[in-house]
Amino acid sequence: MSIVVDNISKQFGSFKALDRVSLEVREGTLVALLGPSGSGKSTLLRVIAGLESPDVGTILIDGRNTTHLNVRKRNVGFVFQHYALFKHLTVRQNVAFGLEIRKHPRRQVKDRVEELLDLVHLRGLGDRYPSQLSGGQRQRVALARSLATRPQVLLLDEPFGALDSKVRKELRAWLRHLHEEVRVTSIIVTHDQEEAMEVADEIVVMNQGRIEQVGTPTQIYDHPATPFVMSFIGPVNVLPNTARLFHDNGLEPLNEEVFVRPHDIHVQTSANGVKATAIVQRIIHLGGEIQVALALTDGQTILANFSREQFDKLKLTYGQQVFVKPKAAKSFPLPKSLL
Repeated sequence: MSIVVDNISKQFGSFKALDRVSLEVREGTLVALLGPSGSGKSTLLRVIAGLESPDVGTILIDGRNTTHLNVRKRNVGFVFQHYALFKHLTVRQNVAFGLEIRKHPRRQVKDRVEELLDLVHLRGLGDRYPSQLSGGQRQRVALARSLATRPQVLLLDEPFGALDSKVRKELRAWLRHLHEEVRVTSIIVTHDQEEAMEVADEIVVMNQGRIEQVGTPTQIYDHPATPFVMSFIGPVNVLPNTARLFHDNGLEPLNEEVFVRPHDIHVQTSANGVKATAIVQRIIHLGGEIQVALALTDGQTILANFSREQFDKLKLTYGQQVFVKPKAAKSFPLPKSLL
């Protein structure tokens, strides 16, 4: 089912959580709302779910105006960050809860619960209580419960935020696989850029109650529409247009700030036509990658990322002088107010 958000605004006292937000989510897609704390992503999700009412604007689900429809009549599944499972009920009873309060036949409930326990890889754990499960298992129970009533839309509010890094990575892959199986239109809220890039068909980048950009993970990363998107999605060096890195290499950036990804910094140990120099300040081992902090002669510090193979060839050491140039850089038009 498609979701259309049309010109939604929401204010809490003097704080404007959403400011004229419009968005279309295509049927069967998994969309990530991505942004820092206070950007409006969770408020937008709650407005779509019916847990908050917008001050102005319209929500359409499958072409039906649900803006002021009771949350129970929207056929929306909602998964919270902290599971919200019933502690006194077993896994099987938690998953069955929504079906039982809707008076579904007992045999139908039993079959659906067993189907979902298989789907979320929890077969054999149906008689356990939430306290007997790991955090990742509890979140899978919460997802199964939200899917039990076959919702038109699945909404997830930072569902992996309370889990450790390793479990989050495992559940991200599992969620993407689950979505491929059930194909329910889904929206996930996250502040984790890697999580959004891994699970989503499209990413909606939000900032200060507004949408900065909507696009595929590739579009968002390779073609950011604004300085905020460029700086929020993935690591980036932000340098003034006066930085020696540019002028020593014959580049003339036009705008006040220039953005360069760490993997777009080329480093060599001899000049070979490169004029900009830097000193190796720090070497950080990140598993498959090596990150090096470099101090330019004008006092600016930049980060450069290397594969292990590249780093081994360079043989960089602390305090070493190297020669640097950007392989790619991006700047944005100045706001009209500053022109």
